[in-house]
Amino acid sequence: MVAIDQALRLAKEAELDLVEVAAQASPPVCRIMDFSKFKYDQAKKEKEARKKQKVIHLKEIKFHPFIDENDYKVKLHNLEKFLKHGDKAKITMVFRGREMNYVSTGKKVLERLAQDIAAIGEVEKAPYMEGRMITMIIMPK
Repeated sequence: MVAIDQALRLAKEAELDLVEVAAQASPPVCRIMDFSKFKYDQAKKEKEARKKQKVIHLKEIKFHPFIDENDYKVKLHNLEKFLKHGDKAKITMVFRGREMNYVSTGKKVLERLAQDIAAIGEVEKAPYMEGRMITMIIMPK
């Protein structure tokens, strides 16, 4: 344990800074170091950590219960592209007006979609009804 004025004198002699490392400790812990170099190294470590992390986006694709085959294939292709890119996908089956009578048809389309995408993605959240929509979340394998 060194007195503050003695620690400041030692830091000044070494032409470095006296940096408080642990303020909560009793007594507070300080270190003699080049503070600007320390800040530079910290920034470099944080930048390297950000570079390695992967940001996952949530993409949304909307379907209707009576979707045509070609439209289905286009949306399936887009879904595959999203999953290969590493993003999650939120599949929403939207019912308009009298389509609410055909909820079972919408569920069949979602089941077919889950089977078609099974090779590159898996269902993270099973289909659930929410007002006039059925929602399902698919994540890449």
